[in-house]
Amino acid sequence: MNTQEKIKQLQKHKLLATTLFVFMAIVFVTCTIILKKQNIEWLGFVKAFAEAAMIGALADWFAVTALFHHPLGLKIPHTNLIENSKEKIGNNLGQFVVENFLSPKNIRPYIEKLKISELVSNWLSKENNRKIIISESLKIAQDIITQLDDNEITQYLSEKAKSTIDLLDINKYISKGIRYFVDKNEHQPVITQLSEEITKYISNHKNIIREKVQNNSYSFIPKFIDDKIADKITDGLIDFFNEVAMDKQHELRNEITSKIVDFSNRIEKEKYWVDKIDSMKDTLLSSNKINTISQEIWISVKTNFTNEIQNENGFLIKTIDHQLLSISKKLKDDIAFQEKTDNIVKKTAYLYFLRNRDKFGKLISDTVGNWQGKDLSQKLELEVGKDLQFIRINGTLVGGLVGLIIYTIVHFVI
Repeated sequence: MNTQEKIKQLQKHKLLATTLFVFMAIVFVTCTIILKKQNIEWLGFVKAFAEAAMIGALADWFAVTALFHHPLGLKIPHTNLIENSKEKIGNNLGQFVVENFLSPKNIRPYIEKLKISELVSNWLSKENNRKIIISESLKIAQDIITQLDDNEITQYLSEKAKSTIDLLDINKYISKGIRYFVDKNEHQPVITQLSEEITKYISNHKNIIREKVQNNSYSFIPKFIDDKIADKITDGLIDFFNEVAMDKQHELRNEITSKIVDFSNRIEKEKYWVDKIDSMKDTLLSSNKINTISQEIWISVKTNFTNEIQNENGFLIKTIDHQLLSISKKLKDDIAFQEKTDNIVKKTAYLYFLRNRDKFGKLISDTVGNWQGKDLSQKLELEVGKDLQFIRINGTLVGGLVGLIIYTIVHFVI
């Protein structure tokens, strides 16, 4: 029922109560006039009923009206109670709601019934709902990124990078990185590849070795002997590096591994390498290189993210949709996960309620307190005024009956 309908209903019942009062007044006046001209015994009972009914109607009219207004506009003490007591009403109403409706005892059963996992699972299982989440989330993310100042982000990334690099013991990390590389035997494929490439190079450039041998040979040695020596050298080198490529335990591999480990230790401890890398770090920090890199990283991230958002079939949207669907299935099929999720929600909701239940009461109190007194009075009158008019009607009828009883007792007893 809207406000206009409530107003019409209130006016209708006010008219009914007032009409009944006017009717009683007409009956009383008529009986009085008739009884002055002739003595009709039974008419005295009617007059007594009407007279008492008018008194009852007026008394209840005053009581009902005094709640919401000054009767007849007269500022009689203890009238217009709602408007004059709105602060007290707001405080009492807020306290009443908190103590009687928002008590832990009353709220706990409702929280225990929460099955948020089932609700979320069913909701996320629908494709349109997932699209809504993805669309709205990405809109928010895009708005945030669009509003960010590129220069400020670049400056922030640059400062963080500089402070991080400045604090890093780069020698130590390089050394550990090399040792990790060696411990995992990740250098072995490199040695194999190098050995194979050296073998290919030697095979494809035998003439270079022949030229070198001939250039460093004596003039009295025949060329065919130099060529024979060069071929032996070439074949020996090829066989050697083939062995290195094929034999994972080859001595050369072990020698290279030992040299790499030794080099990693030197990088970490030798003053030359410590000073060298510190110098490189200082040069990097003092240049604009980090600013340029930071700017390029940010622009790349921003551009790629924007492109992904706009691409409905892109990796980002598909990934998010897949994750949401996975959550839905897990909430549906994994009983342990369901219970864990529901328990977290219940506990969080209950703790939040306990921490904030007084705020609900204050919200009610402040809301009522911030209303204009007249507005509050009108709102309440629209809600309960119709029923209060029945008090006027009942007061008229009950007053009339009481007056009739008193008149009857007096008439027959006294």
